Amino acid sequence: MSGVPADDGFTVLDVGGTTLRVGTYDPATGALSRVRRIPVDGMHRDPGAPVPVLQRRVVEQIVREAGAHTGGRPPRALGVAFAGPITAAGLVLAAPTVWGRRGDPLPLGEVLTERTGAPAVVVNDLTAAAWRYAAGEPGDFCLLTVSSGIGNKVFRGGEVLVDADGHGGELGHWVCDLSSDAPLCDCGGRGHLGAIASGRGVLAAARRAARADGAAFRGSRLGVRCEGRVERIDNRAIAEAVRAGDPFATEVLRGTVTPLAQAVGAVFASIGVCRYILMGGFALAVGEPYRRLLVAELQRLGCFGMDRGQVDAMVSLGVADDDHGLIGVGRLLADRAPVSFTQGAS
Repeated sequence: MSGVPADDGFTVLDVGGTTLRVGTYDPATGALSRVRRIPVDGMHRDPGAPVPVLQRRVVEQIVREAGAHTGGRPPRALGVAFAGPITAAGLVLAAPTVWGRRGDPLPLGEVLTERTGAPAVVVNDLTAAAWRYAAGEPGDFCLLTVSSGIGNKVFRGGEVLVDADGHGGELGHWVCDLSSDAPLCDCGGRGHLGAIASGRGVLAAARRAARADGAAFRGSRLGVRCEGRVERIDNRAIAEAVRAGDPFATEVLRGTVTPLAQAVGAVFASIGVCRYILMGGFALAVGEPYRRLLVAELQRLGCFGMDRGQVDAMVSLGVADDDHGLIGVGRLLADRAPVSFTQGAS
């Protein structure tokens, strides 16, 4: 980057629903170093706090952690991958997993530039993650994350397909269940894909299934792992059971993967993207069995013009770490040099 010594690097942060990550990205080597992880001061820690209070806390935490990372010096450049739709000017429109219901938009890019004294770029976390894979993926691809929520980003022609107002890449808020008692999403809507097929959605589905058929649950590997107690079911136990081939846990997961496959099929049919990379804490914890379940549902539903082998080749697993946002926003900063960093990017 012009005017930025490689040994100084960029200060990069990834702000998710539960964890804030901060590190240093070297634009000369592409290396990530000095990574620290801290619980986010959002609704995960204080679910009853008002949105404006949580927004202030999160801003203060980002400023504090960026300053601590650089020893009190202004960062040479600051890149933030953030969980929520963001405009081209760095305006956070919503952050359901960070501070809950919508609240007022937060001009995070502008605030961080002012507070840190450094040019700050704020992008959606999946937009950042797409930049991590852009260097190694031939052609266009769609990144899918299955973690506490669900999201996607399409990378086409060297750019992430998001408009200037931050719209795009929010498959998690597609309404796939129209019933009056459909699961409630973090954003307040009902029947959203993220409420059904995310890690949280799978956990809720597993507990419902265990209560509905206690005998099957207690006789399953998941039931043994949880000592037959529904309240002890968690995502780690579900992932372990699916990896071990437990029929009960696998059927629960299959039921949540079906609407995700429908969404992927719609993306494929509408814009013709033929590469889908799975990431996110829950999907990667399950690993290859998750990929196979999604492929099987895509094959069952059909992808117009594609045979079974081609559908199988469409879906791959991402890198099994949690550095996607940090590396991606670092690469984005490096790619845009020597463009001014006084504005955000969607």
